[in-house]
Amino acid sequence: MKYVIIGGVAGGMSAATRLRRLNEEAEIIVLERGPYVSFANCGLPYFIGGVIKERSKLLVQTAEKLYQRFRLDVRTKSEVTRIDREQKKVLIDHNGKSYEETYDVLILSTGARPMRPPIEGIDQADHLFTLRDVPDAEHIVQYLQQHKVDHAVIIGAGFIGIEMAENLAEHGLKVTIVEREHQVLPPLDPEMAIVVEAELKKHGIEVLKGKTVTGFDENGAILVLDDGMRKKTDLTLLSVGVVPESSLAEQAGLALGIRRSISVNDHLQTSDSNIYAIGDAIEVAQTVGGRPAVIPLASPANRQGRMVADILSGMKRSYKGTLGTSIVKAFDLSAAVTGLSEKLLQRFNIPYEALHTSPPDHASYYPGSAQMTLKLLFDPESGKVLGAQAVGKKGVDKTIDVLATAIHGQMTVNDLTELELAYAPPFNSAKAPVNLIGYASENLLDGNVQNVQWNEVDQLVQQGEMLIDVRTEQEYGNGTIQGAVNIPLDDLRERLSEIPKNRDLIVTCQVGLRGYLAARILAQNGYSVKNLDGGYKLYSSVFPEIVK
Repeated sequence: MKYVIIGGVAGGMSAATRLRRLNEEAEIIVLERGPYVSFANCGLPYFIGGVIKERSKLLVQTAEKLYQRFRLDVRTKSEVTRIDREQKKVLIDHNGKSYEETYDVLILSTGARPMRPPIEGIDQADHLFTLRDVPDAEHIVQYLQQHKVDHAVIIGAGFIGIEMAENLAEHGLKVTIVEREHQVLPPLDPEMAIVVEAELKKHGIEVLKGKTVTGFDENGAILVLDDGMRKKTDLTLLSVGVVPESSLAEQAGLALGIRRSISVNDHLQTSDSNIYAIGDAIEVAQTVGGRPAVIPLASPANRQGRMVADILSGMKRSYKGTLGTSIVKAFDLSAAVTGLSEKLLQRFNIPYEALHTSPPDHASYYPGSAQMTLKLLFDPESGKVLGAQAVGKKGVDKTIDVLATAIHGQMTVNDLTELELAYAPPFNSAKAPVNLIGYASENLLDGNVQNVQWNEVDQLVQQGEMLIDVRTEQEYGNGTIQGAVNIPLDDLRERLSEIPKNRDLIVTCQVGLRGYLAARILAQNGYSVKNLDGGYKLYSSVFPEIVK
């Protein structure tokens, strides 16, 4: 059997090496158009920033080592220009010379390319860069070494944009981020992303939200924004997303999915039974809800590469979808997401409840603990976990990994309360963050409390609901939500006579726990009451200009 794989890196090389481990006799050819067949592209921003000192650290394997260990025929600088499905062969260009190669099975691992929007003057911009592979990173490093670069502009505040902003700032540059959405990190919900934005600004990053670059003047030295602003730049990184590399598949007449991705079935098989596709170029089912999506991440690409090799070797496997679990470092913070965001749940008309907590990463009495902001989204009937987000200095990765596992296992918020997780004071709390948000969600699901969200409270107060801040007088004096009356939690039972029973009530505290306790007291005394989810901490992070 002769397997030809177009594209290396995560998916292609996982498929090739797994195929060899399962079949010593197979002929396996990997065709990679770039100079490197196996590299850590997620490490590229940190190579540019100098965190990773040596380029060799990014090169996972070479063609020579892959042949020596796996007897793989790896051909770099070999671009496939055409697929002939009838003859089952591909046309390859290598250093200007063309030749053909036949196949029994073809695997497409063509990846994705940076999006390049048709902005006026973009083709004349001589210090505009994208970041996709090692040569791209080398070009940026060389440019920084050979030119005087004081100010860099990053177009796009997604994961790569944030990582590059940090690394260029650590390199000593003044950095501006331009993002057309009204928040950084669009995969997160706005109240979570605002924490990351504050961290960027704390480290000197200028963040321009809700703005679009409409032109490049003076060969890219000046960026023109849609509001007329003109921004000087010595280096510009275009980081506005990626598009599937599906041109070969399209030319071959293979079926395409959303965003011109390659359509595959649950065996990763295209519309041609002899051609399979994996990685960033394919359409997948998003695990929560099963809707079609394009999710370009390294971990799913690796899993798909291994799985397609298993399938081709006769094993019973099927690809169940991609969850989209992601994490990014932004200076001293980490931000992570898994499953569907609130924005996507609204877009897909999927019913949900949202809940925020602010637990410490480990026992608060043990030195060095740090609060994170944790958000959970779950089905209001079954309690099934639909998505989660976390932002904080420590513990974010561990917490999101557990919640991603919970979603994969179709667990409910009740199941979260029963998870037995490793505990000792330096590592966790006896009630881990995942347990705590499970308890809080369970209370909501069981009707023990009703919540109000950060973006609803102002309108409800304007409509006549009474807002009670149950924090201490000192906390209240340091800032509260406009219209709030202070009745500390420990005084609440003695001051019930001050609270009218003919008004709907909202209680708030710092992060939500004391508000829940107050809501239970008031509800059992005959009041109609809701708790402000996430409390003053969450509200003030989104609306710092209107708290008093």
